[in-house]
Amino acid sequence: MRAGWDWLKGPEPWTRRALAGDLVLAAVLALLGLGVEELDNGSVQRTAGSVVAVVLLTLLRRRLPATTLITAAAVSPFLPGSFLTMILLGWSAGRRIVGVGRALTAFVLAFLASVGFGVLQAWSDQRPVLVIVFSTLMFLATTVMPGLASRYWSQRRTLLQALQERNGQLMRESAMVAGQARLRERQRIAQDMHDSLGHQLALIAVHTGALEVDPQLTDRQRDAVGVLRQASVAAMHELREVVGILRDGVEAPVPVEEAGPAARGVAGIAGIVEAARSAGTDVRMTVSGRPRPLVAACDHAAYRIVQEALTNAYKHASGAPIAVELRYEEDSLVVEIANGPASGPGVGDVVSGGQGLTGLRERARLVGGMVHAGATEGGGFRVAGVLPYGAEPAGAQDMADDFGQRAQAQAGSAAAPAMDWAALDRELAVRARGRAGGVAMGCGIAVAAVVLLVIVIGAGMVLLVGSAGNAMISREDYDKVRVGESEEAVRNRLPDGESFMTAGLDRKGPERPDGTRCLALLSSEDSQLATSTVFRFCFKDGKLVEKQSYEAEQ
Repeated sequence: MRAGWDWLKGPEPWTRRALAGDLVLAAVLALLGLGVEELDNGSVQRTAGSVVAVVLLTLLRRRLPATTLITAAAVSPFLPGSFLTMILLGWSAGRRIVGVGRALTAFVLAFLASVGFGVLQAWSDQRPVLVIVFSTLMFLATTVMPGLASRYWSQRRTLLQALQERNGQLMRESAMVAGQARLRERQRIAQDMHDSLGHQLALIAVHTGALEVDPQLTDRQRDAVGVLRQASVAAMHELREVVGILRDGVEAPVPVEEAGPAARGVAGIAGIVEAARSAGTDVRMTVSGRPRPLVAACDHAAYRIVQEALTNAYKHASGAPIAVELRYEEDSLVVEIANGPASGPGVGDVVSGGQGLTGLRERARLVGGMVHAGATEGGGFRVAGVLPYGAEPAGAQDMADDFGQRAQAQAGSAAAPAMDWAALDRELAVRARGRAGGVAMGCGIAVAAVVLLVIVIGAGMVLLVGSAGNAMISREDYDKVRVGESEEAVRNRLPDGESFMTAGLDRKGPERPDGTRCLALLSSEDSQLATSTVFRFCFKDGKLVEKQSYEAEQ
């Protein structure tokens, strides 16, 4: 049972949704087929056969596209209710038959089956030319055109899918190349920082260390030099961390013995406040509320806010008292640093990038907080930051830094399957050649179909006009003919009646006299569609023995 199901659904994934869609499609076509059978006065057996044929052909079209197309073309003349499936089967065969040659063979066989069995079915009506013309037109319109459209759509979708795969691969490789370029640039910057700043900080640390033990210094001077040495050592630790981040993209681990000097969180705020006091600055620190843990980014942001505010106070308000306050509120940590007016001139010759407060605001924004800075009423300056407790860095996915971009690129590379470039190139080359050949063949078939259609339509129009001329006379011509005239004289004045339009009309009126040969013609003045006026002339022994005018159903 399982093997039969797998064979039925074929190579395509046949989900429940696809099966339900096929069943609904079969039901719609079957209902339309019932209407066609009703209009054609089909029997119960023929109607049931049409319904069964529609359902089977619809379900088997995925597995046997060519076979179902040819079968439907062969049975549709005998089961008119299954004729509408030719549209669906033509569309299905156009996209599922592999190879232009196979598709062309399948459609040619289907055409021959449709025309041949159509002529065989209508042979009793003695109208083979009309059947051939009509079958050709219907096959072109209901089977060939959907097949060509389906084949073009399928090839276009295949090409677009291949181009999307290649585009995705190119984007991933571009992200990898850009990430490697950024990594090399960071390594270069890290090397420059290590070689230049590291050397200068090392010199400062060595000289301040030697100066600290100079016996000629007073205790106050020795304490100030000690603060400078500790600051230079701490700067070296932070520089090493930054260099590690630039080189590897992750924070470098800090040894246990160096964690104190390099601590950059709320726990390290007390250290930088104490260092400021040791340098002679009047700094007071207060902590209120119940201390709560912060995520790493917020913890580091709090430390940087205090550090930057103290640095600005040193530079622009030398000698002014500074108040540092940490308030643990219900939903956030408030860090506030305020200094009074400067008691004297600034330190002078201060190197400043002018980006400190801007960097603090951006850092706070990224963690979901905010920073406010401005002058106070007494001439001082105040910096206040509000930082949430548990917020992860806001907009981390949208950050335009190197780490976020590299992380996204790495994530995309890990999620995407590896591609074989050579195999993809071969596939695209084959598809390009197949597409070019398929499009050329499709265009040729389409042009040939259009030309054939124009020829058939033209021939049909000529045939129709000729048939109408051989099948119609006016009422006046009918009245001029007299019973008793010779058959030769009458036939010379009337059309020959050799037309599909007059086939069987002589038998639809009153009974013909025994032993007569009759000529039935249509009225050229008749405007009704359901019925037509028929003029019948019956001959016997070389004379016109009867003429009749009657209405006949078409």
